[in-house]
Amino acid sequence: MNFLYRIILKIHTICVGLRDKAYIEICKSRGLKVGKDVVFIEAPKFGSEPYLIEIGDRTKITANCTFINHDGAMYVIRSMEKYHDVRNFGRIKIGKNCFIGNNCTILPGVEMGDNCILGAGSVLNSSTPPNSVFAGTPARFICTIEEYGDKALKNNVMYPRELEDIRPNLDAYIKQNLPHNYKPVK
Repeated sequence: MNFLYRIILKIHTICVGLRDKAYIEICKSRGLKVGKDVVFIEAPKFGSEPYLIEIGDRTKITANCTFINHDGAMYVIRSMEKYHDVRNFGRIKIGKNCFIGNNCTILPGVEMGDNCILGAGSVLNSSTPPNSVFAGTPARFICTIEEYGDKALKNNVMYPRELEDIRPNLDAYIKQNLPHNYKPVK
């Protein structure tokens, strides 16, 4: 049974990957700008105006992210005479060497500077300066990219780096050797 499950899972993964690649290519044909070496863990939802989105080189966008480039809530107020002709669109620009965590939403008119991180689950409703980390709902400034790097050095997990070439060996090593240390209650 385990073997059959693994085959079904592999077929599903291949199909989802093909669907995601096709969707991204369709969005590019509709004007989405994607730089070099951009990594999509899953295809983001680019909305109905992908031509309003630009993603810089060497950026990584993880699973279940959404780019919203128009305000659909205008639907409600357009029934009122005063607002019957209201429309709201905005470009979205993601800089070079950025990271967008799982389940993030990017709202219209936002620009992420180069070398930025957006934490998982964030809603970005304002632009970010270069070299910064933002997170939350709505996303707020957390620290500079250098402060984030310094924290990462303090929490660095050491293991034989050659294990990275064979993922099952790395997984086994980490499972066996990672201490059971947890963050304190705040």
